[in-house]
Amino acid sequence: MTRDRRSTAGAALEGRTVVITGAGRGLGRACALRFAEEGADLVLLDVGEDIGGVPYPLSTSGQLTHTAKLCEERGAAVLAESVDVRGSVTPAVEKALDRFGRVDVLVNNAGIAAPSGKAVHEITEDEWRLMIDVDLSGAWRMIKAVAPTMIAQRRGSVINVSSTAGLVGYRHFAGYVAAKHGLIGLTKAAALDYGPYQVRVNALCPGSVADDPVVDGRMLSEIARSLDVAVEDHERVFVQAQPMNSLIAPSDIAGAALWLAGDDSLQVTGSVLTVDGGFTAR
Repeated sequence: MTRDRRSTAGAALEGRTVVITGAGRGLGRACALRFAEEGADLVLLDVGEDIGGVPYPLSTSGQLTHTAKLCEERGAAVLAESVDVRGSVTPAVEKALDRFGRVDVLVNNAGIAAPSGKAVHEITEDEWRLMIDVDLSGAWRMIKAVAPTMIAQRRGSVINVSSTAGLVGYRHFAGYVAAKHGLIGLTKAAALDYGPYQVRVNALCPGSVADDPVVDGRMLSEIARSLDVAVEDHERVFVQAQPMNSLIAPSDIAGAALWLAGDDSLQVTGSVLTVDGGFTAR
């Protein structure tokens, strides 16, 4: 599809290739749409099926296809692949390099919020392993796969989507909290490893993000289920904890990710950007 030059003149990511995990819905889709509008070529990755042990439906292959279609309508060249970040991610990165020749940005967004809802001593070995494998080790695998290319280019931006749970504790969410804290530690260590090569690594910490139907979001409602909060009341309950009296929009997170991906943040690495309406300021 020919890109509309009128809409992308001066676009922040024109000519760059962005890899996004968890791109089928939610924040992954929101970032994909925003990056498409800013001229990027996109590699969209998602598991595309349910995972045993996760107590809610994960993104489907159809949702990933729909994300790709929406991005193509915005003028982006798109490669969409079903990838489970618990396994080998290298083949997908190799396909991206064959198609586009480079990888400029990685958005590590793939993650699960449950199994949760238990005290620490009630978490099983399998539940703990699953949470860490997806939410922390999955990001490490993706960095491991793209880092050699970014080092060779002497340029790149890795954006690890953590959470306010990477900064504070939440009752009955020990696995998720540990994984997201670990992701911030990984961010800081990787930033030091790759800084000499002009490859930046930062963490993005969303607060309570509204489940926007445009991006098929459902993470907040699943967190509510784990907390035994009625789904019909969950937005009201979460808003009560927000100093700005509103939930975060997926577009707010996409905008922050765009800034970390682009040239306006060239000296920003090893940082934690919190988009939480002031929740962690208390």
